[in-house]
Amino acid sequence: MISCLIVDDEQGAIDILRTFIEKTPFLSLQGSTTNPIEALSMLQNQPVDLLFLDIHMPQLSGLDFMRLLKGKTKVILTTAYNEFAVEGFELEALDYLLKPIAFERFLKAAQKALNSTIEPSARWQPAEKEDDYIFVKTETKGKMTKINFAEIVFVEGMKNYLSINTSEDRIVTLLNMKDLEDRLPSKQFMRVHKSYIVALNKIKALDGNQILFKDMKAYVPLGETYRSAFFEALNEKMMGVKK
Repeated sequence: MISCLIVDDEQGAIDILRTFIEKTPFLSLQGSTTNPIEALSMLQNQPVDLLFLDIHMPQLSGLDFMRLLKGKTKVILTTAYNEFAVEGFELEALDYLLKPIAFERFLKAAQKALNSTIEPSARWQPAEKEDDYIFVKTETKGKMTKINFAEIVFVEGMKNYLSINTSEDRIVTLLNMKDLEDRLPSKQFMRVHKSYIVALNKIKALDGNQILFKDMKAYVPLGETYRSAFFEALNEKMMGVKK
């Protein structure tokens, strides 16, 4: 059983989370508060396994609260603002729930908390390793270039061509964006714009609607159509990653 505490300055949000916790058999609610200072005292007197934590609160923000925790308690952030997702995961948030929160999405986050308590050796492991490279035709006639998936930073669509960008190179090839998207491992890559695919583990930060990468000055725009799915992917793929 995973013991929980809810910290949110809106009582309505607390009531929703309380209902969700009561419907989840492996969660047990130990308390709730609208005051983050009071929450710190509650945790000192009665530590819990999991904290459902709002970001925008008076006196102390959720992110500052996490800094004070120093990783002693697992945290699922709950907020109406998606621009703090990267910072939340840098602080090792277990998940990032955008309000209004659907029960199905809540349950998915709760399952992460449950999985995090299982010994790694007991977790399911894939039977086979996915292919980790492809060969593509280049602008030079008759030349094929091997591209390792681990080296790709982002892919840019240019009418009938694609520009595959690595940290050290740029390969232009006659390929269809959809065909390449289907070929790339979905656990590692995501379409974020009609003309761009990015490697999730190469993302350094977000600046408004711009996706920035490690060791590169280039950036990729985040399309409005892809925004919700992108932040969902952050929840899945960037947990505990420190930039």
